[in-house]
Amino acid sequence: MTRERLLAILGSKIVRLLFLTLRLEFEDRTGFTKNVLRSPVIMCFWHNRILGITLAFIRHYPGKTRKGVNVLTSASRDGEILAQIVGQFGMGAVRGSSSRRGSRALRELVDLAESGCDIAITPDGPRGPRYSFGPGAISLAQLTAAPIAPVHAKFSRCFRMKTWDGFIIPLPFSKVSVTVDNPIRVPRELSNEEFEAVRSRVETLLRNEAN
Repeated sequence: MTRERLLAILGSKIVRLLFLTLRLEFEDRTGFTKNVLRSPVIMCFWHNRILGITLAFIRHYPGKTRKGVNVLTSASRDGEILAQIVGQFGMGAVRGSSSRRGSRALRELVDLAESGCDIAITPDGPRGPRYSFGPGAISLAQLTAAPIAPVHAKFSRCFRMKTWDGFIIPLPFSKVSVTVDNPIRVPRELSNEEFEAVRSRVETLLRNEAN
């Protein structure tokens, strides 16, 4: 067993124990968890909210009516550990970032979305800067016609790690509030100015809800 695999198994067990203590308040404005929105969705959320989003996935993702979620993780060793962890929770992973395997990862994500799978992206990952929305999710939405769903997570009590993103760990017996916001559809053809306007709009939506 590799070191990454062992860390992923131990980490996922600790996270599951933490999740047992948490209260979740969940709102889905897209309707995709009730299969109202049947097309694939590109879920975007800040890197430091991963635990809150994972909690909502475990409790509310309709695995019987949708084809699953694939998470974009970096091609680094940390990305490998994260890929292994999300696998423990029933999610797939695509490895890549703007600096490594970027174009190949984008092609893989396009293929997955076109096959009906949902996609999860942290647009400020894997290295930041924090709360900066990279262009990849917008490009993916253009290529696939899948709507972008901004996902917000707030925490009643939490610990923030001293990492680049201030990674958030909810404290035991606290409340996590997760909202899947209204879908944003991106036209296939956009001028540079229009592309930047869409990117800025989604970034602002996510920033306004960050606590």
